[in-house]
Parts: sequence; structure tokens; C-alpha cells
Amino acid sequence: MPESHHEPTFNLKVAVRETGLKPDTLRAWERRYGLPQPSRSGGGHRLYSQRDIDTLKWLVARQQEGMSISRATELWFKLIEDGEDPLHSPESREEQSVPVVHGANGNVLEELRQKWVTACIQFKEPVAEQILHQAFSLYQPEIVVIELLLKGIVEIGNGWYTGEITVQQEHFASELAIRRVEAMIMASPPPHRSKRILLACPPEENHVFSQLILNLFLRRRGWDVLYLGANVPPERLQLTVKTVAPSLVVMSAQQLTTAATLFQISHLLADIQMPLAYGGLIFNRMPGLRARIPGYFLGEKIENAVPTIEKWLTAATSLKSKDAEESVSSRYRVALDRYLDEQKAIEIEVWRLLKNTGFYSDELQRSYSYLASSIASALRLGDINFLNEDILWAEKLLCHRDIPSATLSGLLEIYHRAALANLDDGAQIVIDWLSTAGNLVGSKQNKL
Repeated sequence: MPESHHEPTFNLKVAVRETGLKPDTLRAWERRYGLPQPSRSGGGHRLYSQRDIDTLKWLVARQQEGMSISRATELWFKLIEDGEDPLHSPESREEQSVPVVHGANGNVLEELRQKWVTACIQFKEPVAEQILHQAFSLYQPEIVVIELLLKGIVEIGNGWYTGEITVQQEHFASELAIRRVEAMIMASPPPHRSKRILLACPPEENHVFSQLILNLFLRRRGWDVLYLGANVPPERLQLTVKTVAPSLVVMSAQQLTTAATLFQISHLLADIQMPLAYGGLIFNRMPGLRARIPGYFLGEKIENAVPTIEKWLTAATSLKSKDAEESVSSRYRVALDRYLDEQKAIEIEVWRLLKNTGFYSDELQRSYSYLASSIASALRLGDINFLNEDILWAEKLLCHRDIPSATLSGLLEIYHRAALANLDDGAQIVIDWLSTAGNLVGSKQNKL
């Protein structure tokens, strides 16, 4: 460890900010357990080194695993006595694979998950936090994050999709889960591996929870992680990559639209020979998308992503940028240009036709916007048939909100008429798909 890590540099305020601990807690730990052991300034004020702060984060991490502070400090001094540095010990690095819950323990955790979900949809924050505290006291952090937080968020998301849970309830639960994972990230030990991993979400992707989980798991296993968060512009990402020179960029997309923006970034990274790994719900729903991305697919389960990344980065041969199996044809590039040029005119024509039907709703307008974005995304990805499953997903979403399939079918027919009036032969791909899209959804009776 560099000598500078032992230099007494930071005052109490910095230590509080970096660790999330209260000043009284820091003083109590120092007095009762002898950790940390800060120096003193000429005026008698505490001065903490970087190692002191890392020590505090190590103790917080052990607490989050369910260990009492007295037991955590005992473990620290035992490791020191055995000649090990706790910050680089196996207990700190978590070298084992992410454990999986089986049997009776899984039943207990499932019960805790259901109680947490119920507390979230009832907006009972103290109850939800108490349930998490109980879970972390019983199980390793990786287990709780996957089996309770992640699966709980998925369950709540499915409830929103079926109309049983409001968007406010879904946002409340997501914020609680994100806050807890971010706190665990702050308490992670410092990296001890030399290679850096950059995590980011592509443009328009605001679902960050899976990226935060990867961030946490990688940090707990000693990796140096640079996390950029949601909705990262392509040019900014490319500049950052050139500046920090990571060994791997990891991105995720949950929708067809953000798979298309990830596709755009993947080619920018390929141009500078930067390896990309990716995953996300949309690549599980549409496996055919994987062939479009010049990168390494992380797999369908997030708990397998970290071992997969480690396998790539610790292999004897260096990880290289990967070519896509297929490229976008010039026919699709022309169709995309034509469609984008006329998209506003199509929108105006759609609303003119809708006005004549005397039917309008906010849900219908959202459906139109979704359709327009999805068409452009499918064209960017080079296969209009990616729209098929997306339309079926949207149909079920509307049906769960008591909007009949005939409404979507009618919208597709109106959109087809507007496209015919504004697109030329260069966008025939779009016109042809729209001509048959209504057949994908339910009954076409009672259309708009």
C-alpha cells in the first residue's frame, strides 16, 4: 500500500462524509475498540489517513453482512495478528462465487421478500428498512441483493406491467433498493486489482439498478470500477474511455429503444478497439439482438455476470474488441434516414386522422410515441422484425389497462395510412411492415 495512504490528511468532517458514520459513532469505536486510531493535529483535532477511512468502510461492510461491531473489530485484529492485511484479505475480497439460496433458507428469504414488497407498495419505509436489516443479518450481502432486492423489484415491475401496482409504488420501491445498494457501494473496500472496469447506461436508458448491482459485486471482489450512471451520451463516453483507458466497458439496456442506442455506442467502442460487455432484459426477450452488438453477452442472469467478467479479464490472452456477426444493410440505413426526415409529417397526419375518429387518450398518445421510437430503433438495428415482439408486449400492457387490442390495431392502421402519405420507396421496409402489423395483435373488429 502506498505510503501516502498512511498520511494523516483528513479531518473528522471528511471521515463522516466518506463513511456515512456519525461523529459520535467514530469516537465511540475509537474509544471502545481501538479502531481507527487517527492522529491529532497541533490543536488536538483528529486527522484520518486514507487507510483509516478504508478501515472504517471495512467495518461497515462487515456490519452489513450481519456481524456486530465488536466481532468485526476482533476479526480485524485477528487478521493483523496472523500477518494479513484485512483490507486485502479473503474476507474482504469475497473471492468465492455469488452464493445461491436453497432449501429452507430460501423459504425464509422468500417470505422476507414478500414482506418487503408489501411494505413498499404500502409506502411503509421504516418497515421495509427493518426487513432489509433483518435479511442482511441472516444472509451474505450478495444473497440479499439478488434474492430480495432484485427479485422484489422485478416482482413490483411485473405488477406495474399488469396494472396491479402504480408507477408511484414502483418508483418508491426502486428508490429504497437503489439507496441501500449505493450505501453498500460506499462501504466497499478499496480495489486491489489493477484492471479498471467502466460501467454505464446508453443514451435514454434510465434503469440503473442492474448496473448498481454489478458495481457493488465487482467492488466487493476487489475490482476498480468507474460508474457513470444513466443516459450517457456517446461522445462523452468515447472521450472518457480514451481518458481513463479501462480494460472493459459494461453496458445494459432494458428496452428496444435503448438496445438501439447501445448498438450505436458499441460501434464507437469497436472503432477504438475497446472491448464491450453487455446485458439486460431486452436481450433476454429478443435473443436475436445479440448478433447485432459487437461485444460479449453477459448472460441472462446478473449473478453470473461477475464470474463471467472475471474469467474474461483474468484469461491468459487479452480481451479484445469483438465484431458483430451481422451489419446493417444500406437499405436499412436509407430507410432510417427517410423515416426520420418524415417522422414529424407522419405525426401530424396521424393526429389529423385521429381527430376524424373523435377518439383520443393520453395512453394512445404514449402508444404512438412508443411506436415511433420503436420503428426508428428497429431500423437502426437493421431488422424491422424486432418490432414484432415489442408490439405484442405493448398490446398486453394496454390490455392490462382495459384498452382493447382493437385500439392498438386501429392505431397501426392509421399509422400505416399516414406513412403511405409521407414516405417514398426508400422507406418501403416501414410501409411493408405496417401493412401487416395489425395482424400481430388481437381482433381487428371495432377498430378506430
